[in-house]
Amino acid sequence: MGRKKKSINRSVQPDPRYNSVVVSKFVNRMMWEGKRSISLRIVHGALETLRGKTDKEPLDVFLKAIENVKPVVEVKSRRVGGATYQVPVEIRETRREALGMRWIIKAARARAGHGMDERLATELLDAFNSTGAAFKKKEETHKNAEANKAFTHYRW
Repeated sequence: MGRKKKSINRSVQPDPRYNSVVVSKFVNRMMWEGKRSISLRIVHGALETLRGKTDKEPLDVFLKAIENVKPVVEVKSRRVGGATYQVPVEIRETRREALGMRWIIKAARARAGHGMDERLATELLDAFNSTGAAFKKKEETHKNAEANKAFTHYRW
């Protein structure tokens, strides 16, 4: 059992334009060095670009993209008798959301293009269509868990 106190789940204020807590969390994850206004401008710009590229509501496209990238299982290392096994475990919802957002942001930053808002919009569109680097990362994680399914009895 851990010696530290349990972390507190702080409530996040919804985004002012889209009235969504998920968008607000995404903005917080995008932020570098506390520059929230820049992060907010990038995310809102990307969502407006999505409005132009698709005929759907940008918030719906955004939520579907994150849902498509969220992993269900991951592998964790367990040492048993001198050997280390990659044991597949299911992920709780908050971690699933955090990993999905993190992967989308990392893939967007790695993309080539002009401006972060354009790169983020393209990555979100790819995630919405179940393609792109972030979706590939999810598939890779699931494949790894499937390959190590034999070690599920080491889960505790």
